[in-house]
Amino acid sequence: MSLKRVLSQAKKELAQFSRDRLTVALALVLPLGMLLIYGYAIRLETKNIPLAVQDFDNSPLSRSYVERLFATNQFIPTPLVDSLPLSSLDRGTAKATIVIPPTFAEDVAAGNAKVQALIDGTDVNNARVIQNSVRAVTNFFIQSLPNAQRPEGIQARVRIWFNPGREEALYIVPGIFGVVFWVFPSMLAAIAVVREKEQGTAIQVYASDLSATEWLLGKGLAYWLVAIAETLVVMTISFVLFHIRLQTSPLPLIIGTAIYLAAAVSFGLFIGARGGNQNAAVQGTAIAGFLTSFLLSGFIYRLENIPFPLSLIANIIPARYYILLTRDAFVRGSGWSSIWYVPIVVGVIGLLLFKAATKIMEKMQLSE
Repeated sequence: MSLKRVLSQAKKELAQFSRDRLTVALALVLPLGMLLIYGYAIRLETKNIPLAVQDFDNSPLSRSYVERLFATNQFIPTPLVDSLPLSSLDRGTAKATIVIPPTFAEDVAAGNAKVQALIDGTDVNNARVIQNSVRAVTNFFIQSLPNAQRPEGIQARVRIWFNPGREEALYIVPGIFGVVFWVFPSMLAAIAVVREKEQGTAIQVYASDLSATEWLLGKGLAYWLVAIAETLVVMTISFVLFHIRLQTSPLPLIIGTAIYLAAAVSFGLFIGARGGNQNAAVQGTAIAGFLTSFLLSGFIYRLENIPFPLSLIANIIPARYYILLTRDAFVRGSGWSSIWYVPIVVGVIGLLLFKAATKIMEKMQLSE
């Protein structure tokens, strides 16, 4: 493989891209349109929320309170990590942790019982649901006590973690990144490959010394650079309009985004290699790219709510992993400790897609 031929192919692709105003608009204007629509329009609701409980009292009364929490079917129990309520939130294994003090039963009898609810505010909608549910269960528990034991009130001190202001943009906008940065780079790359087939210029490539790998690498490099520019524009606009800010080192986001964009371009090259015309390429990226990254990534619906066997497909959707990374970068702020595997998984999927596209193009080259 010749690096010089790859760079020459990339340079030619960038020159063609800059001359096509429609393609430039597709790369820059449509992603911004999607960002604005979804950033301002989407509101969500969830169920089956993982809840951890730290019961220091462990009395019949405190256990009865815990049973009331899970009797709503809105929560599912999950164990504490390292016996620390915040560790469960930091690792993402629980969306909320209830801490019951050791004097809970005595405090109930005295009429001044308190419990603490620590809630993951990464998902604003979930945080609101959890907050309201804890308060409703607590009030119901008070009312269910015998009159002799009924306190004047149990104060549930609820704190929203990571997003105390419950700003919905902090949940929606990082999720939009996962959809936008997958759909549009892949669509541009797919159209670029198919267009060469339609115009017949692909035959010249087959007859030249340029291998299928070099040809695809050149195209992929060009549209990866376009995707980088697209990412900078979209994120800059997001910083201005939605006031999102990095909560941790930018290194995981930079590395993860670069790999994610490369995987998106590889997906587009694969769709382009399989497609016969530009309509098929657009439909392929729309159906296989947009729908899966929109519905099976955790952007709209919680992955735990996706029924089997669709839940298995979600495991190979790169947007699922990238959204975890962006929400960590802009909301949670845990850094590499919770999302170290994301670049690896996305990178492997991208390599497999590029390898599949290369195999398809090599077969076509031989047939000529």
